[in-house]
Amino acid sequence: MTEPFFLDPEAVRERLPFLKRRNRIAYMIRAFFTERGYIEVETPYAVPVPGEEVHLDVFATNRVGPDGGTEALFLHTSPEFAMKRIVSAIREPVFQMARVWRNGEGSALHAHEFTMLEWYRPGADLNALMDETEELVRLCLPPVVTRQVGQDIRIDIPFERITVAEAFRRYVGADVLATEGDAPALARDAGCELRPNEEWEDLFFRLLLERIEPIIGRERPVFLTHWPSSQAALARRCREDSRTALRFELYMGGIELANAFEELTDAEEQRSRFVHDRSRRRTLYPERPDWPTDERLLAALPSLPDCSGIALGFDRLVMIATGAPHIRDIVWLG
Repeated sequence: MTEPFFLDPEAVRERLPFLKRRNRIAYMIRAFFTERGYIEVETPYAVPVPGEEVHLDVFATNRVGPDGGTEALFLHTSPEFAMKRIVSAIREPVFQMARVWRNGEGSALHAHEFTMLEWYRPGADLNALMDETEELVRLCLPPVVTRQVGQDIRIDIPFERITVAEAFRRYVGADVLATEGDAPALARDAGCELRPNEEWEDLFFRLLLERIEPIIGRERPVFLTHWPSSQAALARRCREDSRTALRFELYMGGIELANAFEELTDAEEQRSRFVHDRSRRRTLYPERPDWPTDERLLAALPSLPDCSGIALGFDRLVMIATGAPHIRDIVWLG
């Protein structure tokens, strides 16, 4: 028998300073984008296509129509597809503070339901988006923040920008681009044992999680840029090196705070990437639900202006600002 639910006044009072700070940061974010001419949008949460990220699990439901017919819907993992359709139609910058859902997640940094700040800026390349993201983070955080492990992170100096290839050379000792697709070669470079059935992508993320993410951003925030093209399904390839894609992630104190792309506008290339990812998802997770390809997004992509877009974990930003050790400390009811 489950315990009856009640709101613990003491628990809420303990979190109240964090929650008030959360509200102030949300206000600053909305003012930041409004002053820059962005339009705040709101897109549906229950959608026919929740996203195409291979490893994310979803929440499924059904919509019942007035005639009794049903349609399979899912709580979205990101508002990205819907927001790109809006930008394709109006060709203006937009932002959204959206609730998103990822099933099966839970840790100090992960929740099955959380708030994502996303924005899309026509005319911006990856460098311009990094500049804007840095401005926003500086606005929301004090000059120095301290993570629970006791490290001070400087916000008042330029954020570091390094490529994924450089990070692997520096912290793993491997040439990640030369070994792409060759798991044994990457393992040899990294001086590690390849696990049973471990493919190149699996090893790439293992090394990223174990050797790079805990280190980068310890003294100042770091943009990790130019990812292997296979790891950026929604981003344009780099013109100077087609082995890489125009993607960055922002790290602070070992926390991944944001993920961004210079957006792909080629519908046929996007379709082929979706086909590849959907096949991989079905192979890895045959028990999970399936959904149709988002044809509305693909139809809109040719009209999408050159732009960059970013998803930033709002709850994690609040955690960094307040020093809260767990994501449940900065939500009203967790």
